[in-house]
Amino acid sequence: MQKFSELKLHPKVLKAVEEAGYTTPTPIQIGAIPLACEGRDILGIAQTGTGKTASFTLPMITLLNRGRARARMPRSLVLAPTRELAAQVAENFDTYSKYTKLTKALLIGGVSFKEQDQLIDRGVDVLIATPGRLLDHFERGKLLLTGVQIMVVDEADRMLDMGFIPDIERIFKLTPFTRQTLFFSATMAPEIERITNTFLSNPARIEVARQATASETITQQLFKVSAVGKDQQAKAKRNLLRTLIDQEGSSLTNALIFCNRKVDVDIVSKSLKKYGYIAEAIHGDLEQSQRTKTLDGFREGNIRLLVASDVAARGLDISSVSHVFNFDVPINAEDYIHRIGRTGRAGRSGKAITISTSKDEKFIDAINSLIGTNIPIQTISNKSNPEKVNTPKEPKITKIEPKVVSKENVKKPTSLKPSQTSVKPLKTKPNVKKEEVSTDPSEMPNFITQSFEERQK
Repeated sequence: MQKFSELKLHPKVLKAVEEAGYTTPTPIQIGAIPLACEGRDILGIAQTGTGKTASFTLPMITLLNRGRARARMPRSLVLAPTRELAAQVAENFDTYSKYTKLTKALLIGGVSFKEQDQLIDRGVDVLIATPGRLLDHFERGKLLLTGVQIMVVDEADRMLDMGFIPDIERIFKLTPFTRQTLFFSATMAPEIERITNTFLSNPARIEVARQATASETITQQLFKVSAVGKDQQAKAKRNLLRTLIDQEGSSLTNALIFCNRKVDVDIVSKSLKKYGYIAEAIHGDLEQSQRTKTLDGFREGNIRLLVASDVAARGLDISSVSHVFNFDVPINAEDYIHRIGRTGRAGRSGKAITISTSKDEKFIDAINSLIGTNIPIQTISNKSNPEKVNTPKEPKITKIEPKVVSKENVKKPTSLKPSQTSVKPLKTKPNVKKEEVSTDPSEMPNFITQSFEERQK
């Protein structure tokens, strides 16, 4: 079994690695680190969670340990698809470079340009950025990429999903042709392969088989919602989610809840908070300060439920997640492994619960095929059935039998005396005089006293 001391790393880097508690390198680290330290281009094919970050961070620190950064000209560049993943790389860099004098800058959205400009002006050895924010600084004339010696592209498949490939190609062209490139992706789509053939020089290909099974410490469950109609299904899923959270009781210390769309992340989060649960949402439309605050709250235990999309959750390294809920079944079967792998870490037990509808059957079949077994289907008792809707009761109809009225029971109408009137006379205004109308036929108009026959003549 190999050790980090056998991977040609600088002694100061090894000291930091040992203090961080790492003893045995992962397969991707064993394959990539020695070749990267030799200056070779690397094409690493491995999923998140296999130790990719250390695979490029450790050799980068070793190679950059000699030399000095110049103003606005970073010596190395790390591109990540999301703010969270970029921040995670920055944290790892701080951990591994603690005994060196290397400097870094983190360029991500949601942070003041002024603060980032000040770091770049002083000169940094390592620039960690998302593609969009990097190009923003470049177009403002605040950054030069002609001094980049090492360029890293992390999670290239996610870059493709998020539409960053044109930006990546442009950034490649802004860096020197003689740079060393470390390129990592979980899959090799045709577009990704085209880029590697164009911008990498005789790369060493290190491929780690994608994990197709979940950890044995994870209990998997599947619950099906039978409601019909999009709105009814969404409501039934939210009801079921709350029921399942309550059902887990004290065993649920914290949980990640995955949705496929950002709009659903917000809806589910607001629904949970409406019913008194301590929940927050995290997705790309939030300000960086809010995202950082939310993540810190989840890590510290102040937030119990974190509702997230796959992209926003990339790079999250939280070791003590007790539960993972798939509010939406992932479209890609491999994302299922990635999601549920957030629980059951470091020998701990974990639980992964998936909620599905009739339209998710093909995705469930693909997941079952990938993991080589069927996710056990569970049911909820009728007493706590979240799909049960209180339908209004039918109105009670009382049959009324007609009464037979005899002649003896019929009361004779009583005649009212002139003084007994049921209609009160209209009140006249005090200023209006009553006009007396004569009842003498001789004083009446002719059309009143004439008979019908006379008027017809």
